[in-house]
Amino acid sequence: MQKNLLGPEPTYLPDDHPDMAARVAVERGDDPREVAARLPAASFAWAVLAREAMSEEDPVAAYAYARTGYHRGLDALRRAGWRGQGPIPADHVPNQGFLGALEALGDAAAAIGEDDEAERCRTFLAEATA
Repeated sequence: MQKNLLGPEPTYLPDDHPDMAARVAVERGDDPREVAARLPAASFAWAVLAREAMSEEDPVAAYAYARTGYHRGLDALRRAGWRGQGPIPADHVPNQGFLGALEALGDAAAAIGEDDEAERCRTFLAEATA
């Protein structure tokens, strides 16, 4: 295997990350609030709650849910070897919860007038998934 000379290697959350169980639970119809309470490290559940709050026109709740999912995802990425930069592939299913929470955080930040944070989130998402 050749070393990546262009930058950090991609980071992949493990296949047994709590997001996988959360995704299954939400897809079978479990209440996302109960899933988040049962699996608080699952960014996926927090991202779903954030999207629901945005659809209910409650950007403050969406911001809180998304920020929780974002921070839980950062913790997991760091444990997986991420050092603050480099690709986080969106096609890797366990990464999708974190990326969804990051996107929701940007949207919620924009909705409450946190324009600098919204832009940081958009930039982070674009760079992580490029």
